[in-house]
Parts: sequence; C-alpha cells; structure tokens
Amino acid sequence: MSCPLRLPNGQEQEQLGAEEGMIYGEYLMLDKILSAQRMQSAQHNKPVHDEHLFIITHQAYELWFKQIIYELDSIRNLFTMNLLEETQTLEILKRLQRVVLILKVLVDQVMILETMTPLDFMEFRGYLRPASGFQSVQFRLLENKLGVRKEHRVKYNQDYNSVFGNDENTKREIEKSETEPALTDLVQRWLERTPGLGLDGFNFWGKYEEAVELLLKNDREDAEKEPTEKIRKYKLKDLEQRKEVYDSIFNPNVHQALVKRGERRFSHKALQGSIMITFYRDEPRFSQPHQILTLLMDIDSLITKWRYNHVLMVQRMIGSTQLGTGGSSGYQYLRSTLSDRYKVFVDLFNLSTFLIPRSYIPPLTDEIRSQLCLRWGVNNITVTNGEGQDSNSQEVHSDKQHE
Repeated sequence: MSCPLRLPNGQEQEQLGAEEGMIYGEYLMLDKILSAQRMQSAQHNKPVHDEHLFIITHQAYELWFKQIIYELDSIRNLFTMNLLEETQTLEILKRLQRVVLILKVLVDQVMILETMTPLDFMEFRGYLRPASGFQSVQFRLLENKLGVRKEHRVKYNQDYNSVFGNDENTKREIEKSETEPALTDLVQRWLERTPGLGLDGFNFWGKYEEAVELLLKNDREDAEKEPTEKIRKYKLKDLEQRKEVYDSIFNPNVHQALVKRGERRFSHKALQGSIMITFYRDEPRFSQPHQILTLLMDIDSLITKWRYNHVLMVQRMIGSTQLGTGGSSGYQYLRSTLSDRYKVFVDLFNLSTFLIPRSYIPPLTDEIRSQLCLRWGVNNITVTNGEGQDSNSQEVHSDKQHE
C-alpha cells in the first residue's frame, strides 16, 4: 500500500510505487553494465576463472577515469573565471579532494588484481593481444587535461596514431584535449594574478629578493667567522650553491632556460605567485589557495604511485623482458613513466627549495591585508571560458577587491 504525502495546502498525494517509476536497476542501466564482461577464454571453450576479475578491475578503472575527467572539466571551467570568489575556490577544493580520494581508491585497487597469480594470467594473456592498457583513451585524456605534454612523453607513447589505430573520433578527441587549456595552464594564469605581486602594489617579489640577499649576507658573515677552515670552506661552498639556486628564480632568462630544458614548467610569474602563497599560507585569504596547491601535488603523487604499483604488478606478472600486450616494451616502458617528466606540477614539489626562515619573510602591509578579501582577480584581464568565448573582467574600484 502506498503512503500518502501531506502537501502544504492540505491535499494528499500518493507516492509512486516501484512499478510506476524507474527502479534501481533501470536507473543504473545494470543490464548493460553487468552483461559487459565478455571472457575471451570462455569463448574459446577454455574459461579461466581470473579473467573475470581482470575485466571487472579494468572496467572499474575506466568508470573512475570517467568521473575524474568529469571533475577535471568542471574544475577547469571554474578556473577560467576572471574573478574567483571564496565560494568558487571552495568548490574547486571540494572537487580536487574528490579526485584525490578516487585516485587513492585506484592505487589500492591494484592490490585486488595482484590476487591473480602469474600462471593464472598466462592462461588467458594470449587472448588480449593486441589490446593494451595504454590504449585507454580516457587515461590519455585525463593526462592531457591535467597537462602532460606530448613532448614530455616517452617516445613510444607520443604517436597515438599507432596506439589507437584508425579510430578517427578518438584521434579527434585526443587532439582536442591537446590543444585546449589544460589544468596546469589555467592554474598558472590564476597564480599569475596573485594579489601583491605587482610593482604598483605590495611588490612581494622585490621584497623577497631583498630578504634573500640579506639572508645570504648574514649567512656569509657567520660562515667567515667559523674558526675551523674545513667547516668554513664547506659552509661557503654551500652558500654559493644556494645563491645559484636563488639566482635561477630571480633571473627570468635562467628560469626560461630551465623551462625549455623541461626542468621547470611554470611561467616565471606563476612561480612567483606559488612562492608567495606558500609563504603566507597562514593568512586567511591564502589558506584556500595553499590547499589547492597541496591537492594538485597530491594528484601528481597519487598518479605516480598508481604508475609505480602498476609497474610492480606488470613485472610480477610478465617479468622485465617480455613485450607488453600492445607491442610496447612492457615493464621497461612503464618504468620510464615514473620520472618527473610525467609530473604536471613538478614546480610545486620544488617550492621548498626556495623557502627562507620565517623571520626573513616580508611582513604584509595593512594595505595588502585589506585587499586580501572577497575576490581573486585582476583588472581588464581576458581569458577563455568553458564555451570557448572571451570574457572580460570589469575594472575593480572597491578597496576590498584584488588588484
């Protein structure tokens, strides 16, 4: 018997029974999902029990990849806004945290697949050829949307024509993901608008350079007072090395040369913004931006961990000399993807290189503190929104809005 609902006007309306509306299985289209496990070994009348686990695990990966892409697209769309308000950065945080949690599930999911023995895998591995994990279109899209550049990929995986065959729709989709702004591009634009960087404002970069010069000067004076010659030489040599590191960020030409070599990815101004946020992360206005930077590093870390676990599993299953099912070098190829070339936010990992003691961090002025409210943006900046159209921000007149 259906239960009546009491409406505000006193009228009663009966709830729909299961037969009158969409039921659980229909909503989730379980008839399609649960019938999508086609065991090749069974079709050859030699069913292998663990092939079912192999299929289910990889289908689960693909579903989670789809959700990550869905979240990344929404995050990228938010980052295209000229003025990011607190509620929007909070939404970015929430969705980034969701991506991080999903990636943790993917890392742990490898352990389930490892319950399959190498002999069990060998029983049906031959049926997989030429299928291969790096033929996952969604994982390639996920990497591209994060910001993995074609030139940073290992040689075998750069040409997707040889990977995805003659699927023109797939090739167009991948090409589109390579040309549209990736998350790392949009994050850099956002960092470049960090309030207080400009010469006409707080001029953080100028104050930071002065603080570093003072720090190195004081450290040199202390080193030269060292009575032991061996220790004195060691400290002076260490000081020179530290000076070279700092010079690499204060000299835009040196920074750009490191970008061309692939050792850095961020623009010079984006790097400045990330350093400023790191220094003033205890300030209320910089708390959320700092959390965003931390979550971006978490995403890079977890993808690297997932790759590493995958590498170990492949080595365990097929060894280190056999070719992969898709014709790659298998273990050797996968191991090469663990380097920093696949880290999208490698610059954030290296920020600690440029830290200085808290006592040397330039204090914020009252003026900049008053500006660190409400919105993160800049006057008259043009960016591309999610629909591919340009939108211009309006000039900001309120003292409580960012420069």
